[in-house]
Amino acid sequence: MSAVVKWWSRAAAAVTGVILTLVVPVHAWAAGNGVADVAVEAAKYRRRRTGFGFFGIFGSLCCLFVIAAIVLTVVLVTRSRRRK
Repeated sequence: MSAVVKWWSRAAAAVTGVILTLVVPVHAWAAGNGVADVAVEAAKYRRRRTGFGFFGIFGSLCCLFVIAAIVLTVVLVTRSRRRK
């Protein structure tokens, strides 16, 4: 198996594990305590705004920082494995 296929399969397994670790408990919690009703009401009465606003820009930057941290971690781990 080539190194790219090994790396891709490990990355896919890690991402799947992280997603399942975060999404499944949150979904179970939200389904059990009435949060779904609040979310539906919030979606119905949400104001329509144009543009991103402060939180849209902040959220985008936060997302980019998280993705950059994940990529940096993967690069550092793969470099340290090559040196052995």
